[in-house]
Amino acid sequence: MIWGLFDKKKSAPQAAEAERKGLFDGLRKSSSKLAESFTAVFTKDKLDAAALQDLEDALIASDMGAPAAQRIANALTDRRFSRDNPNEAREALAAEVAAVLKPREAHLDLHNGPKPRVVLVIGVNGSGKTTTLGKMSKLLTDAGAKVVIGAADTFRAAAIEQLHVWADRSGAAFVASAQGADAAGVAYETVARAKAENADVALIDTAGRLQNKTELMAELAKIVRVVRKIDEDAPHETLLVLDATVGQNALSQVESFRSVTDITGLVMTKLDGTAKGGVLVALAQRHAIPIHFIGVGEKAEDLQPFNAESFARALVGID
Repeated sequence: MIWGLFDKKKSAPQAAEAERKGLFDGLRKSSSKLAESFTAVFTKDKLDAAALQDLEDALIASDMGAPAAQRIANALTDRRFSRDNPNEAREALAAEVAAVLKPREAHLDLHNGPKPRVVLVIGVNGSGKTTTLGKMSKLLTDAGAKVVIGAADTFRAAAIEQLHVWADRSGAAFVASAQGADAAGVAYETVARAKAENADVALIDTAGRLQNKTELMAELAKIVRVVRKIDEDAPHETLLVLDATVGQNALSQVESFRSVTDITGLVMTKLDGTAKGGVLVALAQRHAIPIHFIGVGEKAEDLQPFNAESFARALVGID
């Protein structure tokens, strides 16, 4: 179980059903667009070359990218589908999408391991990075974890204020400084406080100014250097938050951040606000990085653990 991402007041079946519905509703824009594109493709018992090309084009149009689209379409070559069961082809498509995603499915266990668990959250400004950190804090504290939040994105006053609201809402301790202050100093103080107060998790927000990678690299390197004065293995997790609405640009963001720092896991946000949900499949195809969470709404519980099969089925419109 992923510590902090399940409401302990709910039974497991209730929680699973709520997550399933939230995921299906959240991906409705993506699944509707995809359905419009491929419904006409599955009109024959067997997909011929033209139908397979149409399917591949539809998958590319859903932002899955050419490599993943070609892989999925090729996997359906020579498959036969019953005209009496229109869902058969959709089920087959979902299974092939899940096959691309499954190797990247990875639960993030923040319960076991070092204490405090230091989690660095990175991503471009506007990706949902700060909100994601706040949601994680709320889910963790609701599950009984003791959390310290560090507002080390000192570049944006709005980020500091936003995190302060989440800290108050979740009951987490909050460490911040003035806008423009040394981000590494905030990160150090966050980890030091978490250690002194025997906290379970330290969540540290960071700036995301990709237009100046040299400055960003220097800042992140300094953050890592100073927190390792307290724990030589910190940060234990570095989560990159990506905005699904940017589509294929998310792939270039991964490449840019990988050139700056190590990434232990991905979070894809704003899936409920776009028809470009297929980009997560493109990411799974290109980058061997674990996908931990997806965001399908505004509430804390709309930050869900990533499940390849559930995501694939919701993406192709199977409730």
